Amino acid sequence: MASSTRASSLLLHSHKTNHFIFSLNPKKPSLFHSFPSLSSPSFSLSLSSSPSPSTSSTITRVSTVPLEYVPPAPDSNNFQQEISRLKTLRLKLSTSKTLKQKLKVLNSDSKVKHFLNTKGFERVLGSLGLGLNELFLVKCLVAAGQDHVFDMGFGEREEDGLRSSVKTALYALVEMIEKWDVNNGGSGGKEGFAKSQKGSVLVDEESGDLKKLLKILGEIEEFYDCIGGIIGYQIMVLELLAQSSVEMQTTNHSQHVHESMDCHFLEIHPPTGCDLSQSTEYASQAALWGIEGLPDLGEIYPLGGSADRLGLVDPDTGECLPAAMLPYCGRTLLEGLIRDLQAREFLYFKLYGKQCITPVAIMTSSAKNNQEHITSLCERLGWFGRGRSSFQLFEQPLVPTVSADDGRWLVRKPFVPVCKPGGHGVIWKLAYDKGIFQWFYDHGRKGATVRQVSNVVAATDVTLLALAGIGLHHGKKLGFASCKRNSGATEGINVLIEKKNLDGKWAYGLSCIEYTEFDKFGISSGPRSPDSLQAEFPANTNILYVDLPSAKLVGSTRSERSLPGIVLNTKKSVVYMDYFGNRHSVPGGRLECTMQNIADNFLNTYSSRCYKDVEDKLDTFIVYNERRRVTSSAKKKRKHADMSLHQVEGNDKYVDSRPPFLIFLHPALGPLWEVTRQKFHGGSISKGSELQIEVAEFLWRNVQLEGSMIIAAENIMGSTRNDENGEPILKHGHRCGRCKLHNVKVLNDGIDWSSGDNVYWKHDVRRFEALKVILHGNSEFEVNDVTIQGNHVFEVPDGHRLKITSGDPGLAVQSDPIPQNLMDTGSWFWKYNINGSHILLEMAEL
Repeated sequence: MASSTRASSLLLHSHKTNHFIFSLNPKKPSLFHSFPSLSSPSFSLSLSSSPSPSTSSTITRVSTVPLEYVPPAPDSNNFQQEISRLKTLRLKLSTSKTLKQKLKVLNSDSKVKHFLNTKGFERVLGSLGLGLNELFLVKCLVAAGQDHVFDMGFGEREEDGLRSSVKTALYALVEMIEKWDVNNGGSGGKEGFAKSQKGSVLVDEESGDLKKLLKILGEIEEFYDCIGGIIGYQIMVLELLAQSSVEMQTTNHSQHVHESMDCHFLEIHPPTGCDLSQSTEYASQAALWGIEGLPDLGEIYPLGGSADRLGLVDPDTGECLPAAMLPYCGRTLLEGLIRDLQAREFLYFKLYGKQCITPVAIMTSSAKNNQEHITSLCERLGWFGRGRSSFQLFEQPLVPTVSADDGRWLVRKPFVPVCKPGGHGVIWKLAYDKGIFQWFYDHGRKGATVRQVSNVVAATDVTLLALAGIGLHHGKKLGFASCKRNSGATEGINVLIEKKNLDGKWAYGLSCIEYTEFDKFGISSGPRSPDSLQAEFPANTNILYVDLPSAKLVGSTRSERSLPGIVLNTKKSVVYMDYFGNRHSVPGGRLECTMQNIADNFLNTYSSRCYKDVEDKLDTFIVYNERRRVTSSAKKKRKHADMSLHQVEGNDKYVDSRPPFLIFLHPALGPLWEVTRQKFHGGSISKGSELQIEVAEFLWRNVQLEGSMIIAAENIMGSTRNDENGEPILKHGHRCGRCKLHNVKVLNDGIDWSSGDNVYWKHDVRRFEALKVILHGNSEFEVNDVTIQGNHVFEVPDGHRLKITSGDPGLAVQSDPIPQNLMDTGSWFWKYNINGSHILLEMAEL
């Protein structure tokens, strides 16, 4: 059940004359059978007081030996008995009208009765000054069979007396060691020991832990009210564990799926939809629908995940960081999402001449201080020039992890269960509970695009705009952006579900099957073969379009439907550190919901079976594109010699060698490639070169680059002005930086490709030379018919135009103020025109 503790020893010296010896004995029976977070070790403890024969100082020895714990096999009968008991309790609680009535029901529960009769518990409970609601939460946890979360030794049952007395002594010993004071003769040790003997008294740290526990319990009770709060959460855990136990023993997957999904018949088929890479005309038209509909769209980012596999750590503080803070290409992943969104808004401005600020709802969590980091980043960057009111951050609750063996909550120490976010599928109910849907309505929004922060290419070219455009234009409830699935990738699949309900009606709709659920449908999760089921189905990428009223209807249901795709994935171990710094790896998991499975609420029903052309009539839809334009996710920290990168070529050519070149283009240069390519004509980029363009109003004509060229504007898409609330708001097209390059050759030594300090995915590189152009405020840079060789930095002051031409000899550099009448618009700009389903650009020079 848990990893073995490593053998170690510790010697502590003090001027005390007491001699304490602590040892773990693997031959003794287990004493921690009700405290799984401590690895269920066996130990013996002796406290002796004797002076050292050779010195007056105390020698405290702590030694450990490797321990192994073999968990008992799960008993499905016990699961069913416990489920039945908890369901009866849940029903009684649901019919109780007042909090006092609910407490009365809990007090009559057998587990609560037993716990209340424990010697000393009521005295301790009374000393904590808990209110009725807090008492209710405590008793719900006890009734759910998780009283070990409170286990500190003050509430032992008679048969647990030895365990608790040993634990009390153990905590006493730890506290004495922590409080030892060598300089004043160690008075703190005696004081700490005396205090620890008062088993019912909570010290400051324990009191704080209890408050945090009550907060977590309160959030679980409130959020999971649709299934019965804390009691309902535990019922769901046990039901899924029991179901998993049955699945391991069944050979008829089809029958089991039918039973679990309440239907007579169910089949999954590969879904059909528009391939944007092939139907280019339709893709362009759909993207225009998406741009035109931007004022009707919101943006939703589920950022609350713990991202444990990413292993992101602050290099300065050592603090674990959420995925949104990953520094990718010179900026955090969250900044990348906002840049992509602003590029679409800039495109809307260029086409329609109107400003559009999309409201952004971000689901966070307290895992790894997620909410604090995201809020701090947004504040530091001035809310990206969008205003605080265009953002809504809402925090998802943490949920307890459970042992796969018996469903008991895993615990780091008393009052501190091991908790993690409950999956991105909680977003729909949470959005309803927190008023997010109403907030979108107040901004006049009808639909929203949903995108995960780890997917850095989701907004490439037409994919996201076409997805939203089709959803809005055809009044769909949900849409998926998909692509070919990589062999062996840990990603789900999109499917067309066909099932015959118990009422005899046939239901159809697009949905998703997570890779953790493949076994349930008889799909192999290993490397695919050409004739395997998973070879036929496309990848689920979690890029979604959602109709807001439809999603709100699901989130507002007072039932399990508001928590789509509930799973308990116990295929991976829960890894955590206990109070003593021991690392544990326990088979287990927590309840997780999957946001894309909201699709299961949007199935269309028919009186008879449909044999063809059913997908055009459904409320759900799917679009395809090349994988490189749909998904490339940063989910997992690469281990040395990792062979599962799934790149075009082998790892030796991808990771262990330099990239052929580095090109970074701000998305506002497009974001549609049809727009971007009209700003670039002719020229070449040599292998080993670097190009970085951070300006939207840009022209490249016959430019040859051999080395590094960096052009960065402060006002990429416009300048900021303070609104009535004093907040800086980006005004599109107003006093932008601008750059034109005609017949230019750039030659320099560029990047030091041999440097071992280069980190290419971060865009953290060492350079020998570069051409760097910095456009301050409202400034312009123009170069015509020259060769710029070597290392150069050109800084253009705000309100000026710098022009470089061929001199005699060398370069002729001329700087002039921009005329006052052109200060806001600049001396030139790109004019965007719609021609059928295409966007054409022409340069307007003033």
